[in-house]
Amino acid sequence: MDKDTNYYNSRPCINQLLSIILLKMEKIELSDWREKWKEKEITAKEAIDKIIPGNRVFIDTACSEPQALTSELIKQSDKLIDTEILHFLTIGPEKYFKNKAEDLFRHNAFFIGKTLREEINKGQADYTPIYASEIPSLFLTGRKHIDVALIQVSPPDPNGFCSLGINVDIAKPIAQSSYINIAEINPQMPRTLGNSFIHMKEIDYFVYNDYPLLEFHFEAPDEIAERIGNNLANLVENKSTIHIGFGDLPNATLKFLEDKKDLGMHSHYITDNIIPLIEEGILTCRKKNYHPEKIITSFALGTRKLYNFVDNNPFIEFYPSDYICNPRYIGMNKKMVSINSARQIDLTGQVNAGTEGYRFYSGFGETIDFMRGSAFSKGGKPIIIIPSTSRDGEKSRIVPHLDEGAGVMLSRGDVYYVVTEWGVAYLHGKSIRERILELICIAHPKFRQSLLEEAKKLNYIYSDQMLSCDDKGRICLYPGEYETIYTTFNKEKIRIRPVKTTDEPLLRELYYSLSERDRYLRFFELKKEFTHSKTQFEVNIDYNNVFSIGAFIGEIGKEEMIGNATYYLNPKLNMGEYSFLVREDYRGKGVGAFLYQHIIIIAKEKGLKGLYGSIHIQNKSAVRIIQTGGYTKITPPEAGEKELFYEVFFSKEDSLE
Repeated sequence: MDKDTNYYNSRPCINQLLSIILLKMEKIELSDWREKWKEKEITAKEAIDKIIPGNRVFIDTACSEPQALTSELIKQSDKLIDTEILHFLTIGPEKYFKNKAEDLFRHNAFFIGKTLREEINKGQADYTPIYASEIPSLFLTGRKHIDVALIQVSPPDPNGFCSLGINVDIAKPIAQSSYINIAEINPQMPRTLGNSFIHMKEIDYFVYNDYPLLEFHFEAPDEIAERIGNNLANLVENKSTIHIGFGDLPNATLKFLEDKKDLGMHSHYITDNIIPLIEEGILTCRKKNYHPEKIITSFALGTRKLYNFVDNNPFIEFYPSDYICNPRYIGMNKKMVSINSARQIDLTGQVNAGTEGYRFYSGFGETIDFMRGSAFSKGGKPIIIIPSTSRDGEKSRIVPHLDEGAGVMLSRGDVYYVVTEWGVAYLHGKSIRERILELICIAHPKFRQSLLEEAKKLNYIYSDQMLSCDDKGRICLYPGEYETIYTTFNKEKIRIRPVKTTDEPLLRELYYSLSERDRYLRFFELKKEFTHSKTQFEVNIDYNNVFSIGAFIGEIGKEEMIGNATYYLNPKLNMGEYSFLVREDYRGKGVGAFLYQHIIIIAKEKGLKGLYGSIHIQNKSAVRIIQTGGYTKITPPEAGEKELFYEVFFSKEDSLE
């Protein structure tokens, strides 16, 4: 018995010893790969010597840029007359242009990084506008040939497979199409999984370079980015699959998803910001229906921390951009949320994301692919996030018309959600008039009135259209602090929030849904018309003299107002004249009582001492609700009248005056 016990106890030690031996054997094997493929190893100078004038050369993307080969290419550039250099995104420190003639060798970018932005706008380099999903087919079909591909890969495994590491997007399709593949083999390149491998047989020559990879650092979110992130987070449901577009702002929004559950990711690129979401059990991919339990992406853009994280990590798989960015595949994800930044949006919904006037700034990238793919998704949300003003605050990014020369990346029909630090606008399926009001309401307050006047000049909206202003004509800010959730007895969640300009059609629909009896009880007359000229005054309010809240069901863009409560301040009494209503199918669920209690909280904070009003004597349920508000006085109707008068005081002292 003791002998058997000792034997079983010794097995872990034996297993550990075997593992160490196997690991050492594997390291010996891996160290032999240079000997095995020695006929392919050359110096960086010899590698660039393989390029001849007139060749078309591809340089690997972003942080995968092969630094030894790029540096040598620039050194030898004087010999490379009429050579075309192709890029997707350049971020490296090397400057390709320094006292060089513009036709010495010509750069062609599929997406514009800061390294080439100045040269492209000076006419010294070219830009090819094309969707990320379509770039690989240019080369795989032979429409564009590649003479030499300069790529960076990990050392080969025992079977001879190198990983393209942190960048697969167009590098793999181009390597499959190129006449000559020259690889910079770097042991610091992570071995990533998915469709990310290239065999040493497909590599014609290699240069060994043990050197840290390039790193990319995003800007930390400022106050405006934080407000945008918080507004965006309200749109992201649990179990959503996330894509982030290129830029500091989309990347920053990941930090505001910390209260979500079971998110997935299908994104053209990933950043360091995914790591805490994974470690905290937020980004799990457990509920993801397409590539379940996997993050799928094309490239990583970040720091050494991210590179170490993706190394041999089976949770993250890399695929070429024609797969990752294909709208058909993107749309197979349920609840696909695509988060993209923009530079400008006009009042009708046209989006400029790639230019500054006539100057090119970035490119199509994957924005259109993912916006359309998420629109195909069941429960998907295509989202544009944009600060309301330029960095200096002097220009509105929501404009009557795009700047002269600006490119329209997304048409009016492509835009669904627009998020600024001032709120969320939903445009899809809305008329020009409706979408203009949606966008004005999330523009910076100092530009709203001028935007309204421009829209009137263009005959886009009602000539008498108002905005929420105080008695001095100043734009009133939406009091988002009074937003809350009411959960009914049967667990249905109803959003309670202040009403705003864009709620006018929802309020009219609520009024028209009332029966004749309900209209009579609410208005003390049988109202039949609720036109714009009559109802706009009920939503364009200053939140001081008039405060109105609504009860809403349905997600943003598909909302219905099922209840409303309003008070009108009587400054002589310092009390508010109160009225409320609830749609018939939501009565008996506590909505009216909750609206009443919530508006009492608001009125107290505004310094009112109470509420008062009239109720039809047949409206017994309303009387019961009013009696719960505080110190209540009810005056019965006189003979022949049908209205009773009530006063509700918030303090006992006021009720005794």
